[in-house]
Amino acid sequence: MCETSAVYDRTMSNIQRRRRAVTVFILIVLALGGAIYTNLQKPAEVPDNNSTVSDSTPPKVASSPAISALGKLAVKGRAPKTGYSREQFGGEWASTGSCNIRDRILARDMTNVRYRSAADCDVMSGTLNDPYTGKAIQFVRGASTSSKVQIDHVVAISDAWQTGAQQISAQSRHQLYNDPLELLAVDGPANTQKSDGDAATWLPSNKSYRCRYVARQIAVKLKYHLWVTQAEHDAIARVLGSCPDQVLPVAN
Repeated sequence: MCETSAVYDRTMSNIQRRRRAVTVFILIVLALGGAIYTNLQKPAEVPDNNSTVSDSTPPKVASSPAISALGKLAVKGRAPKTGYSREQFGGEWASTGSCNIRDRILARDMTNVRYRSAADCDVMSGTLNDPYTGKAIQFVRGASTSSKVQIDHVVAISDAWQTGAQQISAQSRHQLYNDPLELLAVDGPANTQKSDGDAATWLPSNKSYRCRYVARQIAVKLKYHLWVTQAEHDAIARVLGSCPDQVLPVAN
């Protein structure tokens, strides 16, 4: 009888241990299932501004009115210089009344301007805050002094000829040659150094003016339906990368 009772006790103890093991297993399964369900319900995480974005994600490029305008210019190779001469653009300053465009640009771009008389437009002297070098230049009209300040065609005339001007009318070329949008009073030696260079081969030494310089070139080329070379386009784009708010100038 005692032996039978001991067997019975052991049997019941084994059954209870199995029940506890089954209960623990069920609880573990339920907990794991709940965790999986919760993770499935979570939205995909979005990296914050400090997160590293995959290299496959294209970077956002800041745009500006000038950069947008650059995108409107055709990109082509340079045409031959065959047939080029300044006479293709009229070759001389246009006049309105007694004033020619050279004197108008000198008066526009200089301060402390003095005229020959109250009755004419001949600029005799003035101070130029030169955009190309950043220097202040004292201009005095004269055979040996006038060249200190020159009137630059921002888009060099021969460059214009090789990037579409030979395809526009003679009247449009003459307008381009005398357009205040295209003209700047600048340091004479800097203008000589520039020669017929475009933005890929020459930029002002005054770095603070470069954004406005290339923006003016874009404005001129848009107005007269000229194009840019790939090297010129890329050089302009690099300059504008440092001035995301640059706008195009308006002629005055």
